[in-house]
Amino acid sequence: MIAKLLIANRGEIACRIMRTARTMGIATVAVYSDADAKALHVRSADEAVHIGPSPAAESYLVGAKIIAAAKQTGADAVHPGYGFLSENADFAQAVIDAGLIWVGPNPESIRAMGLKDAAKQLMRSAGVPVTPGYDGSDQSVERLTKEAEAIGYPVLIKAVAGGGGKGMRKVDAPADFAAALESCRREAKASFGNDEVLLEKWITSPRHIEVQVFGDAHGNVVHLFERDCSLQRRHQKVIEEAPAPGMDEATREAICAAAVRAAKAVDYKGAGTIEFIADASEGLRADRIFFMEMNTRLQVEHPVTEEITGVDLVEWQLRVASGEPIPLKQEELSINGHAIEARLYAEDPAKGFLPSTGRLEHFDLTYWDGWDTRIDTGAEHGSEVSPHYDPMLAKIICHESGRRVALDQLADHLAETKVWPVKTNLAFLVSLLRDEDVQQGHLDTGLIARKQEALTSIPVVSDRSLSDALNWFVRDSTNFDRKAEPLLGFRMNSPHKREFRLAVDGEVQPFTYDPTPEGQSFEHGFRESLEPEAQFVSIRGHMLKVSLPRYDGTGHASAADGAILAPMPGKVIAVDVAEGDTVAAGQRLMVLEAMKMEHALTAPFDGTVTGLKASVGGQVQVEAVLCVVEPASEA
Repeated sequence: MIAKLLIANRGEIACRIMRTARTMGIATVAVYSDADAKALHVRSADEAVHIGPSPAAESYLVGAKIIAAAKQTGADAVHPGYGFLSENADFAQAVIDAGLIWVGPNPESIRAMGLKDAAKQLMRSAGVPVTPGYDGSDQSVERLTKEAEAIGYPVLIKAVAGGGGKGMRKVDAPADFAAALESCRREAKASFGNDEVLLEKWITSPRHIEVQVFGDAHGNVVHLFERDCSLQRRHQKVIEEAPAPGMDEATREAICAAAVRAAKAVDYKGAGTIEFIADASEGLRADRIFFMEMNTRLQVEHPVTEEITGVDLVEWQLRVASGEPIPLKQEELSINGHAIEARLYAEDPAKGFLPSTGRLEHFDLTYWDGWDTRIDTGAEHGSEVSPHYDPMLAKIICHESGRRVALDQLADHLAETKVWPVKTNLAFLVSLLRDEDVQQGHLDTGLIARKQEALTSIPVVSDRSLSDALNWFVRDSTNFDRKAEPLLGFRMNSPHKREFRLAVDGEVQPFTYDPTPEGQSFEHGFRESLEPEAQFVSIRGHMLKVSLPRYDGTGHASAADGAILAPMPGKVIAVDVAEGDTVAAGQRLMVLEAMKMEHALTAPFDGTVTGLKASVGGQVQVEAVLCVVEPASEA
C-alpha cells in the first residue's frame, strides 16, 4: 500500500483526496503556488512544498516541479486530482519513470482517449455508438467549412484535446462558422496547447449522460452506474445527479455495457468516465445515446456516484494503484436512493457569470444539524479567490431516498448559505433547483440558456426587510446622526411613517419607513452585520448589502458614458479596434481572458474609439478603463 501520497492539485479536490488518505493511514504532501501559500489544502496536508509563482503555467502545470517535490519529501505516489496535469500522458509517464506510483490510468490509455477524434475512431471499432460528425486530419478552414455544411447546421465545434467545456462552440448558421472556429481554436491553444478541432451534429433535446467505470491491473472492469450532467451553462456542468431521471433499466443496462466495452478497449485501469450525448426528444432510449468522450481521471461530480453506491472512489484509486484488485464485483454494486450535487462558483450571474475575485470575509456553508448534506470545499473564512484558477469554491451534495426530496433539501441548504463580498451563483442555483422543469426531470443542456434571464434575476428586497435593516442603523450604527442627514424627513421619535433613502448594493432607492410593530415584521431572510456600517440581507441565497447612502459625488464610469471597463482582473488576448475607429453598437472591441475563460467587450452604442489603453498581452485590473466610445453625433 502507498505510504506517502503527493497530491498534484489544489483546493477542493486536494482536500477531498487528503480526507480519504488520512482514513487509510497514508501521509499526504501538498504543493502550492504563491497565491495558495495560506490555502486550506496546504494546512491540511502533513507536508507542503512551494512550487512557484501564482500562474498555473509556472507552478501546477510544471511536471518537473511536482516530481521534484515528491522526491524531496519521500512520497512514493502522485495523485493528480482533476484538471491541471491529470490527463497529461507525458506527465504520467514521467512520474512512472521517476520510480513513483501514478494514481491513474496507464499513459497509453490516456493517449488513446485524450484526443477526441482518435477516441471516436477507437470507439467505433469497439462497437460503441458515436455522434455523427467529422474527425479527419484535414484541419483547413475550407475543409471544415465544407464538412459543417455536409453535416447540416447547427453544428458543434470541439477541440480534440478539450475538456471542461473549454474549446467548444455551437454554430447555428454558415455566416457564423469562421468566427466561431477562430475563437474555438484560440481558446483550445491557450488551454490545451492544441488547436485542432472536430465537428459534431448538434443533437436535438440533448442530455449529457455519463457512466463511471473502474478498472484494475487484473483485467477487471466494472461500472458504477450513470450520472446526469445535463444542467450546464456554456458547456460547463452546474448541477449533477445520480441516477439519471427517466432512465429505465433496459437503457441503463445498454449504456453501462457500452461504457465497459469502451474502457476495455483501452485496457483501462483506475477511475474513468465515459460521457454520452443523448437525443432525449422522445425520452432516454438506447438507440439514441452516442459516445462523446472519455475522461481518464476522477470527475468533479464523483461524489454523487459515491453517495448512491456507498463506494469511496478515491480509496479504490489508491488500492488499485497499489496493485490490489477492485474491491467489489459488478453484481455487488447497486443504486441506493438519489444524490444531487451543486457547484458553488465565485461568479456573478447578473453579469453574464463573470468570475468574481477577492477575499472571502464571510463564508458559511453550514446548515441544520439534522440534515445529511455533504460539503467538499477548499475554501474558508479569509480565503483569497484568485483570478489564476477555476472559480469553483465548493460542492454541496444531498443524498436522499428520492429525487424530489434531494432537490428540495439541496435548494434549502443553498438558500441559507452566506458568502460575502465575493459574488457567487448561490441564488441562481436555488432558482434552478426549484424550476418546474428541473423538478419534473425535464432536462436538457439548453435549459439554462433558455431560462437564464429568469434564473439570474436578482430578488427584490421587501420593505419589511429594509425596515429591519433601518432599525439596526437606528439602534447600533455608530455616529448615526451624521449619517442621518440625507434621510428625507426621518425623525427618531416620530411615530409616523417617514420617507428616506437607503443604498441597496450601491443603488440608492426611496423607502417608506413604518416604525409600528406591524411595519417592523419581515419576510424570511437572514440579516447579520458583516461590516460595521452595513446590514446584509440574504434572500434565497442572494446577499444584498444595505447601507445609508454616501453623498460625496463620486461614482464609477459605466457604459452609459462610453467608458469600457474591465469587468474582472485578466489578460487582454485580442484587440479588434484602433484609436479613432468608428464602431457600431454591439461590435466586439477586445477580448479578456480570466479564470480559463474568454470574455468579449463590446461597444455600448455607435461611436468612435478614443483613449485606447488596452494592448494584446497586457494585464488589467477590475474596473480599469480600457477605452472610451464617444457617441456618434446626431445629424
